[in-house]
Amino acid sequence: MFFTQTPDWLALGADITSALTTRFAGVGLQSDRFGLVLLTHDAQGPQGFAHRGDWRCYPCSLVKSFHLIHGLAALETGRVEPHGEMDRALRDMIRWSSNTATNYVIDLITGTTGDTLLHGAEYLDWASKRERLNRFFWALGWPEWQGCNINQKLMDDTRYGREAQFAGADGAHLNVLTPLAAARLLWELFDGDLPLSPPLIARAQAILQRDPAGGDAPNPNYQLAEFLGGDLPANTAIWSKAGHNLWTGDAKTSWYKHDMLRLAAPGRKPLIVVLMTAGIDLAQTHPQAFPAMGRLIWDMTKEITRVA
Repeated sequence: MFFTQTPDWLALGADITSALTTRFAGVGLQSDRFGLVLLTHDAQGPQGFAHRGDWRCYPCSLVKSFHLIHGLAALETGRVEPHGEMDRALRDMIRWSSNTATNYVIDLITGTTGDTLLHGAEYLDWASKRERLNRFFWALGWPEWQGCNINQKLMDDTRYGREAQFAGADGAHLNVLTPLAAARLLWELFDGDLPLSPPLIARAQAILQRDPAGGDAPNPNYQLAEFLGGDLPANTAIWSKAGHNLWTGDAKTSWYKHDMLRLAAPGRKPLIVVLMTAGIDLAQTHPQAFPAMGRLIWDMTKEITRVA
């Protein structure tokens, strides 16, 4: 694990986990149906807490934050030529969580297209190119990447053609992430060593930043009002990417709600929060549960994140 679970963080993390499962049990939050990672960074390096941080589950749109980093790297190395549609897609797949924009980026950085059936060597070549999405992160050497997969496109319902072939008849090759992998990406972007130049690091950070006071904030598609950042103090800076699936026609990809954030406020160390959950109640029936959970976490971490 890339951060230290100190005694203080272990104690606080246990208290937060207990408070979450007690307060939100009635809206479907069960200890074995969510994963949580909390961490800060100071002179001693990253420190934090994980509850089921290695839980492998369908990540919904959290994968888009990974494609953002890979897409920017492809632009920097010249693997993808800069153009306005790429810029628009990188922005919209994060700001509005657009699946269409994401799949455009995936096609460009892998040199593939989707849909119709393929066979034999043609299919194997296509699958190998799509696997570039995973190989980029394997090359970074993160232990947290073990067991993860982001080589599937983003769909609003079930898959067809080569996309269904690639996912597997039993869904064995669907996208999978862990809370620890998502936390590692955010930490690397702000405090680590991603293979991007400083201007592109700044660009990625800017794309991920949310404006709670802006006109887009109330729009559910902006993924703030009904997510962990939806009830934080006005002076809190937020960088985030959320994931949310209702019924897709496939039980393996239905009823998930996740969020990954970096939060900063005067007098406090920046805090990374990753929460991944499964279940229809949180995904659909109780949209305001996530903002309340975000506020509970923010309030309970006040002392441990206080700047000395």
